[in-house]
Amino acid sequence: MSDRRRSTGRIGGVGLSADAEQARAHAWESLGLATDGPTQPAPSLDAIVRAGAAILAEAGVPSPEVDALRIAEHLLSTQRLTLVVPPRMPTDFPGRFAEAIDRRRRREPLQHITGTAAFRYIELEVGPGIFVPRPETELVAGAAIEAAQAAIEAGNAAPIVVDLCSGSGAIACSVADEVPGAEVYAVELGQVAASATEENAERLGLTIDVQWSDATSPDVLDYLDGTVDVVVSNPPYIPPDAVPVDPEVRDHDPDLALYGGGTDGLEIPEAVLARAVTLLRHGGALVMEHAEVQAGALRELAEATGVLDEVRTGQDLTGRDRMLLARKR
Repeated sequence: MSDRRRSTGRIGGVGLSADAEQARAHAWESLGLATDGPTQPAPSLDAIVRAGAAILAEAGVPSPEVDALRIAEHLLSTQRLTLVVPPRMPTDFPGRFAEAIDRRRRREPLQHITGTAAFRYIELEVGPGIFVPRPETELVAGAAIEAAQAAIEAGNAAPIVVDLCSGSGAIACSVADEVPGAEVYAVELGQVAASATEENAERLGLTIDVQWSDATSPDVLDYLDGTVDVVVSNPPYIPPDAVPVDPEVRDHDPDLALYGGGTDGLEIPEAVLARAVTLLRHGGALVMEHAEVQAGALRELAEATGVLDEVRTGQDLTGRDRMLLARKR
């Protein structure tokens, strides 16, 4: 048998060709693991994941162990990987894992590598050109869901909920998922993100009317003016001089979803507020995410409309002021 065909290593009981062995050896090397010889077993899955976590930790990735494990779960198509009794590794796993670890080492978002982002009780498909939803936004979605449920308890079986600046559709999809019967609309200016909202809703079996449009335009959803029970929004709000430090945000989230315009980042949030006031019915609720430093300014803007009552600020899980809450009188 020629050297080209001879195999000496085995993964999961499968003999490897010389080319496959070379690729595997390169993966071991990139992960800082010794190459196994003919009589030496290949590194275990646990060792491979720990090696990947060490690389991420050295690169300053905030949660290296969790990210390495999530990458392994993604590549092995399992939701909860057990390293005590690990699944059999496909022959191409080491190389694919090493490549994914290198992408994460260079601070590409984990969600772009796995293609998904968990949000409340659903999983969204995300990727380049789509804002990755944050854990703190789950509370914004929760406040909108509570307001919609309150409308149902008040006798409205089909509350109308509008998500302005929907991004991946995280909030809109969560409302549709958790408030059966709600009539949900989503507005997004970015074409890639608007398509993502549609695709996520379809994949999750949810009915959402998605509008690829400017959420601040007086014409968007104008046929709903004065009838909406809940307007919720996570608009762009970062000031131009507050460029995010995290590379995952700064280098990968679309600028369209980040920067709010004006010197204080409030140009778009103020325009969204104005559109929300027109959309809301009397007694309708407003929920809007914002930066901690913008809480006071947005309360003042809300009170200045002359039609919003119960204007207050909601906090995130760390106690920071992160959302505007109000009700139209």
